[in-house]
Amino acid sequence: MNTKLKLTLSTTFVALLSIIISFNILAPPAIPGSNTHLHNAKTIQLESALGPESLAFDPNGDGPYTGVADGRILKWQGDALGWTDFAFTSSHRKDCVWPFAPEMEHICGRPLGLRFEKKTGDLYIADAYFGFQVVGPAGGVATQLITEVEDQPLYFTNDMDIDEIDDVIYFTDTSTNFRRRQFLPSIYSKDKTGRLLKYNKLSKEVTVLLRDLAFANGVALSKDRSFVLVAETTTGRILRLWLYGPNAGNVDVFSELPGFPDNIRRNMKGEFWVALHAKKGLFAKLALSYQWLGKTCLKLPLSFKQLHSLLIGWRPHAIAIKLSENGEILEVLEDTEGKTMRFISEVEEKDGKLWIGSVMMPFVGIYNL
Repeated sequence: MNTKLKLTLSTTFVALLSIIISFNILAPPAIPGSNTHLHNAKTIQLESALGPESLAFDPNGDGPYTGVADGRILKWQGDALGWTDFAFTSSHRKDCVWPFAPEMEHICGRPLGLRFEKKTGDLYIADAYFGFQVVGPAGGVATQLITEVEDQPLYFTNDMDIDEIDDVIYFTDTSTNFRRRQFLPSIYSKDKTGRLLKYNKLSKEVTVLLRDLAFANGVALSKDRSFVLVAETTTGRILRLWLYGPNAGNVDVFSELPGFPDNIRRNMKGEFWVALHAKKGLFAKLALSYQWLGKTCLKLPLSFKQLHSLLIGWRPHAIAIKLSENGEILEVLEDTEGKTMRFISEVEEKDGKLWIGSVMMPFVGIYNL
């Protein structure tokens, strides 16, 4: 396809979208019975940083700690001290001077999922480019634990959860074809090369538990350790892999959600908070139902912002869903107009508050329950 034809098609496509958008046809769908007060959340601004994807509190309850787009792990030390540097996923920091520079992620690192091991105080890190890492309680440069599985490099390490009784860690590799900065093409093309893996801390062995996942993302172990959940972002499904009991080894659909699930975090009751990057509007449903449409969008000279806007219904918003231990929807929290929260990536419940991360925003949210 020549440049002139591409430009003509792109202009026509955008013009048609503008007409459709004016009638709110692509707008994110309303969810009956949802609590639309998430805009009342307070925010803690980051300093020269953005994208606090995941949040974790250390064994003493201090923090949260969060990974940001320039490869740092930051620690919140209260209003007096604010955010301080705690750790780094790469030692090559010379050119890591911009808050957001996707073209530098493979050099600076991009920490995503974070989890503390309670008995040691070690922080485990899923870095999208440098694989599975760990850093001690004093912080500093993280140590790489796993960079490849089955003679294939980890291409998009994403999230994890730790079973401290069995000394194993469950984690996801989102895709073997697409890097983190290519997450939109991964979704639009319906890539299904994601994996759920298990790392044995004692033997150092890695086992692939599930393959062919559509954007393998958030991970959470059940309170009784009988199953582990993994989010399939593209399909909007939360899958459950049974680890123990009569169903051990079986996989079923734990919940189907009205959007793109990111991280999953369990609360003290054993319930699960799922952060959704966005709800699925009409266009997203069509693009993911008809693969040719998604691939056509990728061939047009559309910017990242335009492709992202199409996927989210052209209206920034935020949505978090609480699921029961059986996968039933217990509560839906929304900021339907994106007044305060947008594109959330994780919800961590602690002491009557929800701490909320976002892979795109320059702040952490706090919502009082």
